Amino acid sequence: MAKMWMIRGEAGRLYDEFRDRGVAAISWSKLAPDAKPGMSKKQLTQLYLEREPHVKLGTAISGAAQVWRFINEIEVGDWIVTYSPANRTYLVGKVTGPYQHKSEWVTDDMPMIRPVQWQQNEVQRDTLSQSSKNTLGATLTVFLVPDLTMEELLLGAEGRTPSIPTNADEVEPELNPLAGLESLAIERIKDLVSELDWSEMQDLVAGLLRAMGYKTQVSPAGPDRGKDIIASPDGFGFENPRIIVEVKHRNGQMGTQQIRSFLGGRHKDDRGLYVSTGGFSKEAYYEAERASVPLTLWTLDNLVRALIEHYEQTDSETKRLVPLKKTYVPA
Repeated sequence: MAKMWMIRGEAGRLYDEFRDRGVAAISWSKLAPDAKPGMSKKQLTQLYLEREPHVKLGTAISGAAQVWRFINEIEVGDWIVTYSPANRTYLVGKVTGPYQHKSEWVTDDMPMIRPVQWQQNEVQRDTLSQSSKNTLGATLTVFLVPDLTMEELLLGAEGRTPSIPTNADEVEPELNPLAGLESLAIERIKDLVSELDWSEMQDLVAGLLRAMGYKTQVSPAGPDRGKDIIASPDGFGFENPRIIVEVKHRNGQMGTQQIRSFLGGRHKDDRGLYVSTGGFSKEAYYEAERASVPLTLWTLDNLVRALIEHYEQTDSETKRLVPLKKTYVPA
């Protein structure tokens, strides 16, 4: 029976590269030139320690095990899933060929690859059960996905909404139980924020901007001509910088048309902030870079990281929208 493997591409940075090039890839660039199919985990661990003598033994064992799985255990016909934290989507595909070493892709952090035929439909994280969300939150670069979570993802890739109640098997534990705790917490906070309705999301963005030192005007419900929030030092928009904010809280990426529409109503002295919890297409980022008005695009990932950074400065209304508490762990 085919298995499913999670392959994380540089914390999601290589998500589009995987899809565009028809591969799944891992880096470990110092291991890549000499790692070969058939090598044992012990041999790969020794190679790891030779290449990086200052690394901890536990790190070398964990890294070598993941490289070994990628090279030896993943089979043609198995499924691959990868994740975009920015867009909160999973891409699912089928392995179509054996392991390959691509030395010319080392500068792209993709020297070790498996050819993959990716499915057209992406799977929204919010459509998955909480158990599957927890399972897929593991921070290993390569790990085996439990069967019930695989079924949910395959349903989503077919364009059907997953609705499987699941008590999925636990993912293999990491050697350090605290490893990746921060990234796991960020994903759980994103799950919490994504459950807000549009009005609450607008209030959250406004509250965050106030925590960053601005005064805000929030547009009432109804036609807003691309202005959900106006943020400025004086609260009236008379003093610069005057930041015009558009908030889109829904599934699906924003494209060039939405960016152009937003920019069309801007004054030359305005600054723009476009918040889309569904993310943005690559073309939307290009459009923002070419804009005559300075424009920043925030995904849900950007929003949550900014919220964490400024949470202590947020007012009580904002904290009620997303209640968080600080936890200390060994550095």
